[in-house]
Amino acid sequence: MTSTAAAPPPPRAYRRLSVEERRAQLLVAALGLFAHRAPDEVSLDEVAVAAGVSRPLVYRYFPGGRQQLYEAALGSAADELKLCFTEPPVGPPTERVARVLDRYLRFVDEHDTGFSALLRGGSVVETSRTTTIVDGVRRAAAEEILSHLGRIGGTGPQSAGPRLRMMVRSWIAAVEAASLIWLDEGKQPPAAELRGWLVDHLIALLAATAATDEETAAVVRDLLALETPDGPAGRLAELVIPVVAEAAHLLPHATAAD
Repeated sequence: MTSTAAAPPPPRAYRRLSVEERRAQLLVAALGLFAHRAPDEVSLDEVAVAAGVSRPLVYRYFPGGRQQLYEAALGSAADELKLCFTEPPVGPPTERVARVLDRYLRFVDEHDTGFSALLRGGSVVETSRTTTIVDGVRRAAAEEILSHLGRIGGTGPQSAGPRLRMMVRSWIAAVEAASLIWLDEGKQPPAAELRGWLVDHLIALLAATAATDEETAAVVRDLLALETPDGPAGRLAELVIPVVAEAAHLLPHATAAD
């Protein structure tokens, strides 16, 4: 009687990875570990196990050891983080910023421990090169936010002035700080709520800076012309205007009768 059992599938053909593919494989494995552990707590042996390769192979691609691997992984993560701030110039500016923050906070959520260790500093693998990589992300983020405000870095008719640049870079620093606090607080409030608050923070900083800086005032006028009543700027205006009205008695022309 002939057996009807199915024949086992043929073994999959082994494909040798190219240098670029192998390096990318090792970086993915390293990033997975660095995302949830402080970088000085991750060993090359663990990276090798996570990638399914031998320790000597890791050294072949990263002869500088953990330091070189960490810097390469950090550079890869930095490129990913920069992409979070890239948004087509379509729709109201505050809605673009909201989408940027959604991606940014998703990155923070997925790389919680590594993100915290990176921005807090103090790691034994922290060097001037890693600091430069992180500063590059901050500057790239600021340039993207300025572009959504109709300004660019450098020089030229549309370049941002010092007050506006300082305001945007201050906001980027506040976003970082809020992200770290959010991780400390067990990722509460929910990410969507934090994102909304950070967009409101940017609008408030723009309004305060516009009060004493003509360039920022022009930026705010152009921005408001693109906003909608049901967007972030419209909702914030609905909430804030009644509160601000309570301060009418502080105006110089106010009288006791007011």
